[in-house]
Amino acid sequence: MISGEYFTIDVLQLSDAPSLSKMMVENRSRFQRFFPYTLAQNLTPAASEEYIQRKKKQNTERTEFTWTIRDKKTTKIAGLIILKELDWKRGVGELAYCIGQKFEGLGWVTRTVETITKYAFSELRLRTLQIITHKTNIGSIRVAEKCGFQWQKKLVKSYTAPDGIALDMELYERYTDPEASGR
Repeated sequence: MISGEYFTIDVLQLSDAPSLSKMMVENRSRFQRFFPYTLAQNLTPAASEEYIQRKKKQNTERTEFTWTIRDKKTTKIAGLIILKELDWKRGVGELAYCIGQKFEGLGWVTRTVETITKYAFSELRLRTLQIITHKTNIGSIRVAEKCGFQWQKKLVKSYTAPDGIALDMELYERYTDPEASGR
């Protein structure tokens, strides 16, 4: 667990299921377009328990890591950060994150991304981290840029939204070795 002044970053626990489900459902309209699978798996506390069990297994197997961003005052889940699409041979992983609307703009996601980036580079020995976002997600773009991720390219029709429309996404990357950029 990592603790900041107003929030903590922690692994998911089964006891988080009600809080996780509530946060996801309360922010359904916010998450349904770009976080639909996580949302769909957390619509009830029972579904969140299953989700958490899967995430704990993935963490143990080192196939994916999921952490909570928790309001320190209430201990309720404010958001998630996920390190996924891990390619251990190439040393690459992708960061995905979401935050509840009432916690937006507080800098929690930026500080969380900075923390998990340091962890991924120093402890997991990854060499490249990616953030893939849509051009309309200005908050996510700001987080990526504030955390030292550089825009690399447009990923043409790389994401199909729940409405079936294929969208272009923007790829941002950060490297442990700054000389590695542009490869």
